[in-house]
Amino acid sequence: MSADREANVLKEQFIPDTIFLFVAKGTIQTYDGNKKSIFRTGDAIIAQKNRLAKYELPDEKDAFEPIVFCFDEDFLREFKAKHNIQPNGSLIGDSFVKLPKNKFINSFITSIKPYHKGIMELEKEFETVKYEELLLILLKVNPELADSLFDFRKPGKIDLEAFMNKHYAFNVSNERFATLTGRSLSAFKRDFKTIFNDTPSHWLVKKRLEEAHFLINKEGRKPKDFYLELGFESLSHFSVAYKNKFGYAPSRQADK
Repeated sequence: MSADREANVLKEQFIPDTIFLFVAKGTIQTYDGNKKSIFRTGDAIIAQKNRLAKYELPDEKDAFEPIVFCFDEDFLREFKAKHNIQPNGSLIGDSFVKLPKNKFINSFITSIKPYHKGIMELEKEFETVKYEELLLILLKVNPELADSLFDFRKPGKIDLEAFMNKHYAFNVSNERFATLTGRSLSAFKRDFKTIFNDTPSHWLVKKRLEEAHFLINKEGRKPKDFYLELGFESLSHFSVAYKNKFGYAPSRQADK
């Protein structure tokens, strides 16, 4: 991967609302802190809300064409009441759920073409009815989605140590980490200090640099190929931080 791939990596890696994505053309690679997935032309995916995720797109212009529907909470609440949906409370674990290929989704994608104006835009007169139609199809294709789609609770308090060790490479604010772990900002910082005996900002940089050291020395990877994956905003920022911690530039070891 080239250094100019910065434009292809999502900076804000929080998914606030449930998203349906259909890959009309090309590929997209995602990472949720646990696993990487690649989705290709014809794949339909649900990206679950209140999750951290990164994605990477092809370098070529016009190589990726998505069709995206974003389900906000107000719409989902109205739909739930209208159709009297009763979730079972069994949430799906993965941040990205690949839907089985089926005729209903394919027919739906074909049906919106006359009204489709852009990635996330339909002719206004057809917007509500098409969103409802898609949601009915999704529930028919995968009924288990109801538990995640119609769960309107805020994230509950979870194991902070496990969460941070899984998501340390995500470059988001302490406020976001606090919300996702079910804490106020002050409680997050207090619990963090108790568990890690460190501040979040210092621990995150240290954790990322330790992983970078492993990738360079044990796997032979080049810094330009992974610094964005570890949450550094630029290669120069990474290089300075690495040299300050280890006493030498990452390029010295990487070039051996």
